[in-house]
Amino acid sequence: MSRPSSIARLPRDVRDKLHQFLADPAVTQIEAAELVNELLQQRGEADKQVSKSAVNRYAMRMEDVGKKLRESREVAEIWIGKLGNQPASEVGKLLNEVLRTLAFELTLPALEGDEDAKMTPKMINQLALAVQRLESAAGQNQKITAEAKRQAREEAAQAAETIAKRDGLSSESVQELRRAILGVQT
Repeated sequence: MSRPSSIARLPRDVRDKLHQFLADPAVTQIEAAELVNELLQQRGEADKQVSKSAVNRYAMRMEDVGKKLRESREVAEIWIGKLGNQPASEVGKLLNEVLRTLAFELTLPALEGDEDAKMTPKMINQLALAVQRLESAAGQNQKITAEAKRQAREEAAQAAETIAKRDGLSSESVQELRRAILGVQT
C-alpha cells in the first residue's frame, strides 16, 4: 500500500485550515502551503510540513471532486424534471442504479489505496447495509412489476374470454385464446 500523502497526514484542524485557505480566492496555493507550514511550525510539528506541489495536487483533486459533485447535482435535477411523470417502478430502478454507481465510486479510491479515502469498519458496514437494502428494493420492484404484468394479462384474458363467448366462439377456442394471452404453453 502506498504511503499516505503529506496532506492526509496533517492533523484534522490543520487540514480544515488548508481547506479554508484553498477556498479563499485571495490566497494562492503557494501562500496556502506557506500558511499551513507556519501553523505546523508554531505547533511544533515541523516534521509534517507540506510541499507546494502536494498542496497543488490536493487542490486539483478537491476541484475535481467538486466538479463531479456539481455535475451529478445538475444531472439529478434534469432527471428529477424528466421523471416526474414516469411510473414509480422505473424511477425506483433508476435510483437503485444511481446509488449502486455512487457506492462503487465511493469505494473505488479506497480500493486503489488512497489514504484520504480510507474506509472505517463502520463505513463498510453502512455501505453493506445500503447495498443490501438496494438489492432488496430491486427485488421488490421486480416482484411488483411482475405482479402488475400478471394482473394486466389476467384482465386482458378475462376481457377476451367475455367477448369471445358473447360472439359465439367454442369453449375450446375461448380456452385456447385465454392460454395464448396468459402465455401458458399447452
